[in-house]
Amino acid sequence: MTAVNLGIPTKRHDHDIEPLAPRRQTRQLNVGGVLVGGGAPISVQSMTTTRTSDIGATLQQIAELTATGCNIVRVACPTQDDADALKIIAKQSQIPVIADIHFQPKYVFAAIDAGCAAVRVNPGNIKQFDDRVGEIAKAAKDAGTPIRIGVNAGSLDKRLLQKYGKATPEALVESALWEASLFEEHDFRDIKISVKHNDPVVMIKAYRLLSQQCEYPLHLGVTEAGPAFQGTIKSAAAFGALLAEGIGDTIRVSLSAPPVEEVKVGNQILESMGLKERGLEIVSCPSCGRAQVDVYTLAEQVTAGLEGLPVPLRVAVMGCVVNGPGEAREADLGVASGNGKGQIFVKGEVIRTVPESQIVETLIEEAVKLAEAMGADLPEEIKGLAGPVVQVH
Repeated sequence: MTAVNLGIPTKRHDHDIEPLAPRRQTRQLNVGGVLVGGGAPISVQSMTTTRTSDIGATLQQIAELTATGCNIVRVACPTQDDADALKIIAKQSQIPVIADIHFQPKYVFAAIDAGCAAVRVNPGNIKQFDDRVGEIAKAAKDAGTPIRIGVNAGSLDKRLLQKYGKATPEALVESALWEASLFEEHDFRDIKISVKHNDPVVMIKAYRLLSQQCEYPLHLGVTEAGPAFQGTIKSAAAFGALLAEGIGDTIRVSLSAPPVEEVKVGNQILESMGLKERGLEIVSCPSCGRAQVDVYTLAEQVTAGLEGLPVPLRVAVMGCVVNGPGEAREADLGVASGNGKGQIFVKGEVIRTVPESQIVETLIEEAVKLAEAMGADLPEEIKGLAGPVVQVH
């Protein structure tokens, strides 16, 4: 019988996804060694929840964030004790530290003197801020410290609230550009801007408007996004809309959850948009009446078993013979399950068939082999999860 060419490519370009739109061209900043804007990769930020004055706890949380994939971290500085701790934290942190300043201009200068990678200021919350811009601009310029102008709907300048009636997109943008213009008067342009709102629709409109009126890099955020589930949805929707238009240079997912969860969500959003090299990706079916195995449990167990795998790997966990073989074949590693057993695919080829009880450990074993072949240095807890495999014929 003559083989029929079905037009299926023999070489797949895994993880190569063209962006939905060209990145918006901006000025470029150097934030403690992390380039922001100007075509640099989009960075993921978070914020510590510890008291900054508790240096040990803050550095421990920063280490956890770093291990999760955080690129830049922000720390609050509401008191003198916090300001006094900045020098040690900025020096010992593995990633750039941004000092978050509200209410007191003196802490802006303290953060610059402490060697923080950048300073975030909220003009709506700092009394007589406009009168101090000249001093701040000089200190920041002399130290090479970028400034983020962070405008929030909840702390908008009262003058703009009176003008617009509420925190509209136009009000947020006018506030940000007014403050930027004050810095520009002193020839300071190492500026990043955010205009955050808790409503994704208002937030999207504000950033679209802002992107048309300036060339500064933009930090995206839905402020007070809510608990983990709600906040993830709101942030993914808002970021997805803007990133698809090439808008956004850094992101922070604001969740009422541990900061590491913010970083996980942020990285996943960028990976899903093709804006960051994908790490471990589990492709699993939603299950249906055709499924002959417990797909939910299989997917959860595989995800847990491979957590921390330091390589870009797509693993497909499929529950039936309709889409299963195709999805498993297209992944780096996969299983198509049915009738109490599963066909294991590696790079598109069936390598063995195992009973359902052996699917998880078989996938982990093969994932470890692939990771090691890619030169990954694997934690012992991952290596130890692979056990003996019983083949079924």
